[in-house]
Amino acid sequence: MKKIGFYLLFIALFSNFSVLKRIDILIEKEIKSVFNIETYTKKTIQISEEVKEELSVKFTDNNFFEIFDDSNNKLGYYYFGKAFGKAAYFDFIVVFDKDLVVSKIKILAYREDHGGEIASKRWLRQFIGSEKDKTLKYKKDIAAISGATLSALSLTTEVNKLLKSVGVLYNKKLI
Repeated sequence: MKKIGFYLLFIALFSNFSVLKRIDILIEKEIKSVFNIETYTKKTIQISEEVKEELSVKFTDNNFFEIFDDSNNKLGYYYFGKAFGKAAYFDFIVVFDKDLVVSKIKILAYREDHGGEIASKRWLRQFIGSEKDKTLKYKKDIAAISGATLSALSLTTEVNKLLKSVGVLYNKKLI
């Protein structure tokens, strides 16, 4: 019985590692595509606990980065986040240029049977060009999707929180 438990634990850890590795590969591909580069480095942004309390999004050492080219020129930023659909979380990435304008948004992993239409490039294109401190209105700035209402609303809400938080970091001269 202990062997079965060990194997189940091993499989759970390995499969989680595989998912994380797959997500990392997708993020790398998007960064290279957006900035038209082959290699880059990323740097974690240090945020004090005091400032973190002012933010709408929880930034960690694993979800918000500055992106630099080989000559150490800042290209932009990216945020890896999660939003909740009807019954499960989905993963997404938002890439900003160096002026904190959204350059790309992509759904990396969608885990539900319905609502996957939010991963469409055409629908996600609505977020491109959004700037820090902008508030996007669902059904006005961002079109609703029949059958994906909760996921679309959730993503819009998460992006709004991100834009607000990025604005705070910018105003405090942290980015």
